[in-house]
Amino acid sequence: MNIKKHIPNLITLINLFCGCVAVVYVSEANYLMAFYMVCLGIFFDFFDGFFARLFKVSSPLGLQLDSLADMVTSGVVPGYVMFTLFTNSAHDLGTNAFIPFLGFIVTLGSCYRLANFNIDTRQTDSFIGLPTPANALFILSLPLVLKFSDSLIVLEILTNQWVLLVIALCSAYIMNAEIPLFSLKVKKMSLKENALQIVFLSICLVLLFLLQYSAIPVIILFYVLLSVVNNTFLKK
Repeated sequence: MNIKKHIPNLITLINLFCGCVAVVYVSEANYLMAFYMVCLGIFFDFFDGFFARLFKVSSPLGLQLDSLADMVTSGVVPGYVMFTLFTNSAHDLGTNAFIPFLGFIVTLGSCYRLANFNIDTRQTDSFIGLPTPANALFILSLPLVLKFSDSLIVLEILTNQWVLLVIALCSAYIMNAEIPLFSLKVKKMSLKENALQIVFLSICLVLLFLLQYSAIPVIILFYVLLSVVNNTFLKK
């Protein structure tokens, strides 16, 4: 039996396991542990493709398995978090019990993106629209910003259901928008080939040091902006 061909799929399944554990933590309102489990899942998601290419064992099964695992870790979990944010927020949209379920708009957007990603041949070296892992980090960071921020303005913004609805809708949109975004996956061990990624990651480390959890939504927005600037520069 060729063990190498099973290693990438095993890594993908660990990503799925992390997503399942994160769901449990969200149900217990332990958003910090849920965030860490999603980060761990994304870490494994980052390397399953890397090892598949390294061992030259890429397969259609691995592609589908990767999307199914991401659907939980980067689709169900952030949707569930948005659901809880709606539930715990002020009732700006009314007291209808259905309102919190609008948080799962994020999950629907994630599902559509993952399905589209599998059949979109343009997204081999870069992304079209925000990747679901990046979107998941953005959503998972919101309750942490609420928990660790002392700003009353932040509290009012992130407990306003109208704001949460806009975030959910924008989240679903930007994942499926025709916006080219650079990939963080390393395919060649070259500083020149990965210069943009290195600059981005360096700035991310500085922001994390200065802003801690509040840096995460800033980083995701910066990622989108940097990609737009990069695309404009390349076109010239």
